[in-house]
Amino acid sequence: MLGPRGEIIPLPLWALRGSPFGTYFAPGLILFCALGLGPLAAAQLAWRRHPLAPIAALGVGVTLLIWMAVEIVIVGYTNRPPLQPFYFLLGAVISGVGLAWRKRDANDSCWPNRHQ
Repeated sequence: MLGPRGEIIPLPLWALRGSPFGTYFAPGLILFCALGLGPLAAAQLAWRRHPLAPIAALGVGVTLLIWMAVEIVIVGYTNRPPLQPFYFLLGAVISGVGLAWRKRDANDSCWPNRHQ
């Protein structure tokens, strides 16, 4: 966001062709909020063992998967460097952890005296 025209990180503006963005400011802001602050909030919920932590983890994973899918549709697929495949895999893993966590919590609630 600080270098929206590629001044800090050398990203060419032509890579945004086909997108609704003229600079990297708006995509950077979306990334910062959704995939920067969102995972921090999910981590804090997990640290505090809050009941919403599994849903937050699932939300972060799904958000990352959606971001990557939209990026590939707009900008195109590249595996040099292999960041898109890596982040797709990471989104799938985070989503899977969130789903498994929710399922485990749901199963634990069926056994109210199990932890006593």
